[in-house]
Amino acid sequence: MHRFEVLRRPILTEKTNIQGDAENRYTFEVDRRANKLQIKEAVEKAFSVRVTAVNVMNVPGKERRLGRIRGRTPGWKKAIVTLAPGERIQFFEGV
Repeated sequence: MHRFEVLRRPILTEKTNIQGDAENRYTFEVDRRANKLQIKEAVEKAFSVRVTAVNVMNVPGKERRLGRIRGRTPGWKKAIVTLAPGERIQFFEGV
């Protein structure tokens, strides 16, 4: 897997914005096949920062209904990336 296929999109919520400001942590949706080392390498190359820790979790899909028809949303993988002190990702500034 190419390192730029690993990161899907940033997760921008109130909680992740607070984590970014206070704890220097940023959250991304990543490819389900990616491991911690691939995520670390992708973030370091894409944003030119130093990563100190990567936490990952699999978010299960939810059951949804449209009238009588039941379906499921697909599951996805979330990665919380902690940067070294003094490092920032400019992409998230001012959001």
